[in-house]
Amino acid sequence: MSGVATAKASLEYPPFQLNKPRFGQGTFLGRYRHFLDIIDPRTLLTTKEQLEDAIKLLEDFKAGRARSDVTDKELWHAQKIKQAIIHPDTGKKIFMPFRMSGYVPFGTPTVVGLLLPNQTLATTVFWQWLNQSHNACVNFANRNATKVGLNVFINKSSSLGPTGQIFVKRFVPFPAVALANICNVTLMRYNELWEGIEVMDSEGNVLGTSMIAAKSALIETAMTRVVLPAPVLLLPPIIMTFIENRTKFLKRFPRMHFPLQVLVCTASFGFALPLAISMFPQMAEMKRSRVEPEIQAATSEDTVLYNKGL
Repeated sequence: MSGVATAKASLEYPPFQLNKPRFGQGTFLGRYRHFLDIIDPRTLLTTKEQLEDAIKLLEDFKAGRARSDVTDKELWHAQKIKQAIIHPDTGKKIFMPFRMSGYVPFGTPTVVGLLLPNQTLATTVFWQWLNQSHNACVNFANRNATKVGLNVFINKSSSLGPTGQIFVKRFVPFPAVALANICNVTLMRYNELWEGIEVMDSEGNVLGTSMIAAKSALIETAMTRVVLPAPVLLLPPIIMTFIENRTKFLKRFPRMHFPLQVLVCTASFGFALPLAISMFPQMAEMKRSRVEPEIQAATSEDTVLYNKGL
């Protein structure tokens, strides 16, 4: 039995590689499992001492001073803590509400607010402002609206009947948030387009700064921000409309409407976040032939690497 357990542990925790993902990034499943570690909300409870111990363990490993009894599991866990809290480029701590691990816990209240029924223009603008303010901080911290115009569409939904109107109104936040997210990412990271981002070889040596890589990183990040709100803002209306019209639960327990909506929103957010950010690896590859000539001349490798950001 101990042999089976050891084999299982070696598959779950392969030989440790510093600054490399524990799971292969060549498949969606590997990226999904990697980002589940990055967004694990339990890392929000990490104390200052635990973070310092994790960083010291990794530094000792890099310098060849790691304890002889340290396990791969301990090393992977230490790297998980560091990646969840420390920015890979600046080396500084990311403020807790703006970490990817804090995206769901701190972002859920605004999602619930966006999906509240019978909103006025004022409440719509408030929740969109709060949502995009949080998104802007997350985008900036993890760097390298339009709902008003939809009122015409809402007014035309009157021919759909009461159920159809409720359904349409609940779906309205999605296109507004998706479009605002694209603008948000672009505004928060536009300087990368002009200054470029660092491009590295497989050994981590910086080859130069590339505006071409920056454009690719920005496009990929924007695409994840379009996908992210889809399950978050589309699933709860479907689920809540089904519960309201096809079951008697909320008729029997009307006070459970808001707690149930919060639960559905939280579950949808937690489901959507790792799916969206797993679309592309954080350390992205680009063919050498696509980057600037001066970077091509600095390496003989076929591909170069860059931090796409989250």
